Amino acid sequence: MSTINVKNPKLITFKKLLPFLWPRNFSGAKIRLMIAIVALITSKGMIVVIPALFKAIIDALTIPHKSDFSAHIPLIITLIIGYGGVRILSSLFSEIRDTTFAKVTQSTLRQVGLDVFDHLHRLSLRFHLARHTGGVSRTIERGTKAIETLITFLTFNIIPTAIEIILVSIIISIFYDIRYTSIIISTMISYIIYTLWIAEWRIRYVREMNAADTTAQSKAIDSLLNYETVKYFGNEKHEHDRFNEGLIIYEKSAIQNKWSLAYLNFGQAVILSIGLIAIITIAAIDVQNGILTTGDLVAINTFLIQLTIPLFNLGFAYREIKLSLVNIEQMFELLHEPYEITDTTGALTINTINDGIQFNNVSFCYNDDREILNNVSFHIPQGHTVAVVGSSGAGKSTLARLLFRFYDVSSGRITIDGTDIRHITQKSLRAIIGIVPQDTVLFNDTIYYNIAYGNPKATDDDINEAAKKAEIYDFIQSLPDAFNTRVGERGLKLSGGEKQRVAIARTLLKKPSFFIFDEATSALDTKTEKLIQENLLQISKNKTTLIIAHRLSTIVHANTIIVLDKGTIAEQGSHNELMDGNGAYARMWQRQQAENGAN
Repeated sequence: MSTINVKNPKLITFKKLLPFLWPRNFSGAKIRLMIAIVALITSKGMIVVIPALFKAIIDALTIPHKSDFSAHIPLIITLIIGYGGVRILSSLFSEIRDTTFAKVTQSTLRQVGLDVFDHLHRLSLRFHLARHTGGVSRTIERGTKAIETLITFLTFNIIPTAIEIILVSIIISIFYDIRYTSIIISTMISYIIYTLWIAEWRIRYVREMNAADTTAQSKAIDSLLNYETVKYFGNEKHEHDRFNEGLIIYEKSAIQNKWSLAYLNFGQAVILSIGLIAIITIAAIDVQNGILTTGDLVAINTFLIQLTIPLFNLGFAYREIKLSLVNIEQMFELLHEPYEITDTTGALTINTINDGIQFNNVSFCYNDDREILNNVSFHIPQGHTVAVVGSSGAGKSTLARLLFRFYDVSSGRITIDGTDIRHITQKSLRAIIGIVPQDTVLFNDTIYYNIAYGNPKATDDDINEAAKKAEIYDFIQSLPDAFNTRVGERGLKLSGGEKQRVAIARTLLKKPSFFIFDEATSALDTKTEKLIQENLLQISKNKTTLIIAHRLSTIVHANTIIVLDKGTIAEQGSHNELMDGNGAYARMWQRQQAENGAN
């Protein structure tokens, strides 16, 4: 059993959770919390009065035979009414506690969920590329449920049980001798020590279960997201086996967990039964010797019965809290994942580009052993179009990621109007840039929502106009649900070209100061590509534009064309200058023209 200290991870996790439990800004919520606490204490106070009233009723029925029994009827009736009234009031205050705590619980869940969600959005692209989305989702789901479980058991089990045990111990110690108090205290201490010991042993199996569950679910989600790929290669059996591997590990851990739970439950039952037998035996002897009345025996028995149920619940609650703290700890690990990209103190806010964008001796590597860009320098003047071409893996798309500050440069700097983008707020930087990425991913929502995502405040006319410029308006109108057509997970219900045109419309709706087209028309047929190219040329006219392209015919109009080769600039210039230079660009042009002629 681990020693509880300031370095104990469970204690640290609980301390991290405490700020979420106390309402942050809404004073009414704090009042509601205080009302719930008062109702909790009052409810438990009334519960311990019930056995005392029951004792008085029994004694009133059994003792007064020496005198006129009828004289005791009003007292008996009063006690019975009081007994019923106290039970009703106890139930009433319990319901007040439950309903008022509900707001605290739900507010906490909402706040934690929002904090984790916002934190994940602030983490770097590197983090998200390295993590399984399914695993992260599973961790958050288990964590939020664990918080609800923790609050529920603390407010409805642990704290009420502790209050009830303290009150019962005080009452028994006052009205009965030390033997009864000693048995109750020793029983509780034995129960708690045994529960802590077994629970610490069991927690290893819980961790193994969670790890196996996360792994299995991540594989399942990954497989379903790549449904088409699985079908292309006929690998259903392979995916079945991968998923089954995780389930087998989970199954073994779950069985071991059940066995350990059986040990815990049985041991707790034995300890409580021994305590119950001991205290009732002593009480029965005292009744026989005339030290206690029959009512006292009934009262002590009732006290014990009342304690037995919460003590069993206490064991269950402790187990659930231990499980919850494990899940919360894993979720808080996400919350404490450090930010790779942050705004510097005093970062500037920009609204437009006046002079242009400059790459100054920029080098970048995703990992220390994999350099992507090496000492790259070029200028994109305001209102000019610069195109970047090169073979796959040359570092073209990395330029766009660096401009968005998904990553920071390893060395050198990127400036806008002379200001290093690391000294510009990420929000304002990304607000002025519009990108049509090579790999278009859509939300599992309607076409309207996906286009409007470029500017959620846009009007219907704005959205229609963007769709027309992206040459997708007629296609949308031909669909039975038109703009309300759902595109499916990652937009899989649309073809590659249709997704790309939705992405173009979305970017046009944003109306940025700086356009990035990363293979923006690669999935389109030649006719549609030509129409969209004409629209893009018109829209990006006098706009600062970076085009990342494979088809050289789409970038002949660019003011400057940069040829990247293995992360370095091989040559740059206009189309005519590069053709006259008869270098790498000219060879690429001739090769593509030959391929087009052959087709």
